[in-house]
Amino acid sequence: MADALETEALWEDFHRVVNMTSAELAAWLRVRDAEERSEPLPDEAGSATGRHVLAILQKRRTDLTDDDVRVMYKVVDTVDDLVDMDDEPEPERPDDTGRRHRLMTLGHDPLKP
Repeated sequence: MADALETEALWEDFHRVVNMTSAELAAWLRVRDAEERSEPLPDEAGSATGRHVLAILQKRRTDLTDDDVRVMYKVVDTVDDLVDMDDEPEPERPDDTGRRHRLMTLGHDPLKP
């Protein structure tokens, strides 16, 4: 696993970009996967990455695994690529709905202050 300083920096970056609480993310993942005919079990709602982000939010830093660290890097890089963190929150344009939903699946709501 990464050294302590690197893990500390990653933990801070992860919580900087993931601005949804675990409850908000869990609810979003359930809503996102809800369909007319079927709805997955709450533990199976959302993408694998979204579920992993939710699990990380419910952990202490000392309990992180190598897989958690890998996902945290992926989330930080993806959100940083898709969002100008200095300009958040920004008004949503009609063509941004898909982008917002992708970001929310990773735990980042661009409309949240």
